[in-house]
Amino acid sequence: MSELRGPVRIVGTGLIGTSIGLALARLGVVVELVDGNADNALMAERIGAGSRSVELEPQLVVVAVPPDHVGAVIARQLEQTAGSGAIVTDAASVKSKPLADARRRTGDLSRYVGSHPMAGSERNGPLAGRADLFDGATWAITPHETSDPEAVDLVRRLAEAAGARTVEMSVEDHDLGVARVSHLPHLMSALAAGTLTDAPSSHLQLSGQGVRDVTRIAAGDPKLWTQIVSANSTALTGLLEQIRGELDRLLVALGKEEAADELTAILGQGASGAVRVPGKHGTPHIELVTVLVTIPDRPGQLARLFADAAESGANVEDLRIDHSPGRPAGEVELAVKPASVDQLVTVLTDRGWTVHR
Repeated sequence: MSELRGPVRIVGTGLIGTSIGLALARLGVVVELVDGNADNALMAERIGAGSRSVELEPQLVVVAVPPDHVGAVIARQLEQTAGSGAIVTDAASVKSKPLADARRRTGDLSRYVGSHPMAGSERNGPLAGRADLFDGATWAITPHETSDPEAVDLVRRLAEAAGARTVEMSVEDHDLGVARVSHLPHLMSALAAGTLTDAPSSHLQLSGQGVRDVTRIAAGDPKLWTQIVSANSTALTGLLEQIRGELDRLLVALGKEEAADELTAILGQGASGAVRVPGKHGTPHIELVTVLVTIPDRPGQLARLFADAAESGANVEDLRIDHSPGRPAGEVELAVKPASVDQLVTVLTDRGWTVHR
């Protein structure tokens, strides 16, 4: 069993690289920061993610650079650490292309194991880094056919040290999986958000939480996402062709005067898929009841609501805030288990809140 003792070299100090450095630094692991952008490396160092100058050879190298450059950096790090035998991994969201690119540049890939922490943010850069970014997150480990088992184990130790839970899968299965649960949703969000660019302002005034939910992830960096989806084009093409077939089916149904059954079937399929999305901490989906609370748009009201909800003894599993344009009040949706609903509603009502089930 390999022990993660460090030093760990992190190449690339954006959101992910800096967050890995911060997560390891809280455990006392020595972290070396390397970045072609000197300002990024300096900023990551200043916020405690590691040091730009470490004399010891690394035990592990983590490549956290943009997707187009991952394979080349993997190969270069394998060559630079040949004498020390350091393990090399990467944090890219696509695994097939980096592996193929590295394989073209170097012969022995036994010290390389791909990995992918399933965590992130619409923000980027070192200042977006967080030590707890990976706490409770899933971290995929994707060994290839020549990966050394000791290397696989060390990468697993890295993920666990960062606070994540690991899942091991093949490179191909990983890329199809992330296409399905990450890359395709991003493209769908971008397409939906794109229809708003020339929408009349009167239409946008009708916006509610639904459109915010659907379009939120479309705000990600377009240049970075171009690299991500291009690198995973094979997996995405198959899924997009499936979506195209469903869109054609939907258009046909909308064009019929009597198509309620067909529309219900399409929408029902979506509902069936939605309930398969795991709950928090990767647990199976559980049925929750939403309690709606009207909240005045004044300082301190959210804190008061949360304190009152805590006093009820109900565990709030999820929440969402809907503040429609032009309204002096917002609405907070508190998702709780069915057994907690009555108690929560009673306490909040007694304390003056306007509550709807």
